Amino acid sequence: MSGGPVDFEYLETYTGGDRQVITEVLALFLGQADGWTVRLGDPGEGWRDLNHTIKGAARGIGAVALGEAAHRAEACDPSRAPEVLAALAEVQGAIREYVKFIS
Repeated sequence: MSGGPVDFEYLETYTGGDRQVITEVLALFLGQADGWTVRLGDPGEGWRDLNHTIKGAARGIGAVALGEAAHRAEACDPSRAPEVLAALAEVQGAIREYVKFIS
């Protein structure tokens, strides 16, 4: 299931196809994403660190477009918040669908 907001084939390869590990990693990502959404809506102190964190987490699960959006925003450019939020929402939706698919 690649080609969407998340390259799940990458994630499956990276985790050795272990569904329990995949599910745990994605649950962790979703849990953190809720907090990121709130913080992205109020750009201020910690903006660069927040986007750096999102970039790394996104790349770790194969969410390339989100990682790139966070990379661009990492340059302390809060005007990019809508771009990161939109990419994050797409990733969250894709993860939820994928988890249903593998369950």
